[in-house]
Amino acid sequence: MPPDLRVYLVLDPALTSERSPLEIAEAALRGGITALQLRWKVGPLREMLRLGEALRDLCRRYGVPFLINDRVDVAMVLQADGVHLGQEDLPPEAARQLLGPQAFIGVSARTPEQARAAEAAGADYLGTGSVFPTISKVNPTLIGLNGLAAVICSTRLPVVAIGGVNPENAAACIRAGAAGVAVISAIAQASDPEAAARALRQAVDQALAERGRR
Repeated sequence: MPPDLRVYLVLDPALTSERSPLEIAEAALRGGITALQLRWKVGPLREMLRLGEALRDLCRRYGVPFLINDRVDVAMVLQADGVHLGQEDLPPEAARQLLGPQAFIGVSARTPEQARAAEAAGADYLGTGSVFPTISKVNPTLIGLNGLAAVICSTRLPVVAIGGVNPENAAACIRAGAAGVAVISAIAQASDPEAAARALRQAVDQALAERGRR
């Protein structure tokens, strides 16, 4: 069973405007995020492990799953709840062998073909984007809401929309069929991360409720 994907914070210490990642994480947890992923692209691995340990313990206190981006080895060392893999990372079936049946394994998929392959390989959920323009990636490939909907229609797995998502456009992703939204800057670079997380949670929950009444 996949984690609760409604509001999924991808926390990258390089994109926190030099503020404490741990403080941002706790504020976001108070605001109602439902999953947290540590994304680490630059910096010493030992620093990643130290931060990862603190984030893992924090997430456990709040009862929220803690995942690692890309690095299955780090997820194993930290005893994280799961890992999120890109198309160039370790295949999902290999990650499953290493992490075990209880781990959450997410896969980035921009196309229906990638989505079906990830489902066949044993992924638990998909991350799909970039749905909107974003500053968190260099030259992101935009798929828009139509691309998001195409991926959702191609798989039975829950799909989380990522890329430029904010409280103003999150509902559109849910109306397209997404199980939730994943964000980086909308929370990590907000002046009030707790309020930003709460606004996202309210937008997503309202859109999910409206979809359920149809």
